[in-house]
Amino acid sequence: MELRWIDSGGVALRDLADLHDLLQREDGFLWLDLPTWGDEAERLLRDEFGFHPMAITAARERNHTPRVHVYADHLYLILHAPEIGTAGHVHYLELDQFISTRYLVTVHGPLNPVVPLEVALRETRRVADRLESGRFRADSPFAISYAIVSAVIRHEETMTGDLARQVGLLEQRVMGAANEEPQAFLTALFTARHELLTVRTMATQSAEICKRTLTVATFLPKEARALLSDLLDQYERVGTISHSQLDFLMGVTEFYRARTDTKMTIAAERLAVIAAVTLPVTALSSVLGMNVIVNDSTHWPALIILLVIMVSLSLILLRWAKRQGWW
Repeated sequence: MELRWIDSGGVALRDLADLHDLLQREDGFLWLDLPTWGDEAERLLRDEFGFHPMAITAARERNHTPRVHVYADHLYLILHAPEIGTAGHVHYLELDQFISTRYLVTVHGPLNPVVPLEVALRETRRVADRLESGRFRADSPFAISYAIVSAVIRHEETMTGDLARQVGLLEQRVMGAANEEPQAFLTALFTARHELLTVRTMATQSAEICKRTLTVATFLPKEARALLSDLLDQYERVGTISHSQLDFLMGVTEFYRARTDTKMTIAAERLAVIAAVTLPVTALSSVLGMNVIVNDSTHWPALIILLVIMVSLSLILLRWAKRQGWW
């Protein structure tokens, strides 16, 4: 846990024992960051801040969609950030925020065990470093929250750009190479689609939460509403870009599947020609062959007539198949 006090003099790390006294002061505000959940974290949220039990329960558990709870003097905000794992799986990094005019409490997790804690703390650590180095001066908890969420959105933008580059490479492979291994290539196409779809889903849902917050959080000061409106614009931009890139990828996928299906159709037509040509020949040979060619003697006139009939049937069927456009 990290407790910071921010006032006109700058930012300072404080001991958790000072939390109660800091909450009574009005000459600044505090930022409490909880990297992991535990009994002490729950006690602080319940006894020191007095948050609603439903909000504390939500902060303790995993939430699969973003949400906002608005109270008289603060709001509880749940947002997610995407993190691409192995085999195309996208992890949901959850960040919960309790935001008031006097404090900001950030709660991380719960995390998938395979995701390092440093990944979940990436954006909050960057903002904290900027605060402590003096490169960022925050005049309210909303400004710190804005900086954190903006960093999350920038990461989504970077991820969308990386996926767009992958889609471009896949499009080049579709247009240039005719001998792609279908199963592996379709896996690559649908993996990129899943990753883009996840980014778009997170951005779109988060934008809706920003809209809802602007509507119901009437206690927000003018500056906070301006920051929230900018976050809404950023989320909508990421959602639109990822959506258009997803449409392009679907066009590439449909082209590849159409070309593959056409190849399969042509192959099926050729197999049909082979079957049509060989079926009557096979029928004649199976019925008459045993009576024309035997162990003791061969009926040559009958054999010659039979072969002529077979060849004639094959030629007739090949000509018919040609007129049908099968080959």
